[in-house]
Order: sequence, then structure tokens, then C-alpha cells
Amino acid sequence: MFTMGRLSAVRRLALVALFLLLAVPLLSPAQTPARPWRIGYLATVPLTSPDAARNWSAFEQALKERGYVEGRNVVFERRFSDGSIERFPALAAELAERNVDVIVVVANAAAHVVKQTTATIPVVMLMVANPVGARLVASLAHPGGNITGVADYQTELVTKRFELLKATLPNASRVAMVACERCTATGLAHVDAATLAAARARREAAVRNLGVTLAHVDLSSPEDFERATAAVLLARPDALFLYPSPVNYFLRWELAQFASRHRIPLFAPLREQAEAGALMSYGPNQLDQYVKAADYVDRILRGAKPADLPIEQPTTLELVINRGTARALNIVIPPSVAVRAHEMLD
Repeated sequence: MFTMGRLSAVRRLALVALFLLLAVPLLSPAQTPARPWRIGYLATVPLTSPDAARNWSAFEQALKERGYVEGRNVVFERRFSDGSIERFPALAAELAERNVDVIVVVANAAAHVVKQTTATIPVVMLMVANPVGARLVASLAHPGGNITGVADYQTELVTKRFELLKATLPNASRVAMVACERCTATGLAHVDAATLAAARARREAAVRNLGVTLAHVDLSSPEDFERATAAVLLARPDALFLYPSPVNYFLRWELAQFASRHRIPLFAPLREQAEAGALMSYGPNQLDQYVKAADYVDRILRGAKPADLPIEQPTTLELVINRGTARALNIVIPPSVAVRAHEMLD
């Protein structure tokens, strides 16, 4: 049994402990006593675009849920190339000079530029295809170096997209494929020519097996748009296929309007391109990747090393069909394709 003296001593100890607890400011892992965290962001499309703003809002909201609030304990340093991959080196250098704590980077070409710019600042990538094959990281499970994040299947899905195209348009035999050659050269600069040639040969063989002949069209900058679209018309294609690239994404509205004006069915990698007017898209959900990127940023700012954070891959691939575009082109979506759609847009 406690005596009155021992009980008073216990109370005194409890009061001292409470005083010490209140005297020390409570810092959440998302706060720093020195200065706000600085988060760099390098992408192609500025936030004036509604879908780019939507993706950014998902990222920012995910950070808020983890305790990071702009103006209180975090500062964002955002840079956009406006569709020009040539601007990436200067923008990446700006972020490095701003002494950011982490850089979030979108797409292969930008990720490679950031990797060449800094080997010390942690980097979180998203919407990056085959980061191991592109030699951005050592492996998905153990990235090594200063880069981690979210990979996707953009280039790996090219054959699947052609299968959807052929299932939708069985009589299509000639397809114009619009790609960014400079994006590929930048994003795969460290991959040997034999590997690139082998990958292209496999893709070409898969397309030929579907009874499709490709007309390759280069679109490497917004300034190339008129020349590229003239080349598409010269090819007289049954359909237009957009290879994943920052330039094609930046020009998604212009490409959709061009295809509509000339009544060419347009197939694309991302739902935002279907929202812009493409007939259909098949690929990963960008919003999901932005939310996952926020989790990586949080873990890094709490002390985790990018080299130790395994790279995630999408768990869901979305088929989005634009019914309004289908009606305008008098295309009936086959039931075998429609039943697989995650969403039908009007």
C-alpha cells in the first residue's frame, strides 16, 4: 500500500514529466525546425491545363494528408518544359541550384536529364517506362543510387494497344504511328543500339502479325506539329497511333482535333488523351501514380534512402473509350472491346 509520502513523490514525478513534455515542442515527421522542405517538380505540361492541375492536386492533397502544407512547412519549386524536351537540362539545373530536398520528375526523358544533373538529390519518378531497361535504376527491388518511384508499362503496352486497335477496326491495315525520336534518344541514351534494335524488331513483328503496316512519323517538339500532321496525311492511314511521349501528351488536344477534322480514329496511351478526343486509350492511371509519388516523397523526407525504396508498378490498367468520338466517326465499338472498358466517355 502507498503511503502519503510515496504517493506525493509519484505525483511530483508525474508533474515533472508532464512539464518536460509540454516544454518540448512536438515536431511531426513532416516538419523541420530549420526551414521548410523544398520539393522540386519537373514535368512537361503546366498547371494551367485542367488535367495537369487535377494530377497535381492529387499529389498535393496526398502530401497534406501526411502533414505537408504549402506555406507552412513545404515550398514547391515547379518547372515545366511546355512540350520542349530541350528545356529539361536548364530546368533540372535550376532545381538543383534551388537546393531542393527532393525532385519529382515525370517521364523518361526528364528523368534521364535529372539523373545526369544530380547524383545526390533524391529523385522520385513517375510515368517512367521500364526504368531498369532504360538504365535509370539497377533493379525494381533495389534501385540503388538516388532514384526511386513509380514505373509504368507504357512502352510494354504498345503491342496490346495495337491489338485493341485491330479488334476495334478489323479492316485497318495501315497505321501512322506518331513518336518522338528525340525523346527516345534522350530517354534511352545509355541503352546500347543492339538492345534498342531488338526491342523495335519485336514490336514490328508483333504489329505485322496483326496484319498492320506502320508509317513512322516523328513529332519531337510542338514546332514540328504542322510537318508531322502533313506526313500523317501523306501516309493515308486507316488509324493514328500515338506512341507514349511528353510531346504527344502536351499536344493531346491539337492531335485529337487534327484526327477529328480528318476523320482518322486516334488511339492513345492515357485517359487524358481520350478525354481530349482520342477514340480510346489504354494505360496506367496518372492520378494513382501521383498519389504514390507523394508517399515516396514523405518517406524520403522522413529519412529513407531512395536506393532502399523498391519501385512500384501499376496494379490497374484502364481502357477508356470516347463514345462521342466513336459516334462522330460512325464507328461501332465491338462488344468484345466495350465489355473491357473501365469507362465510357460521352
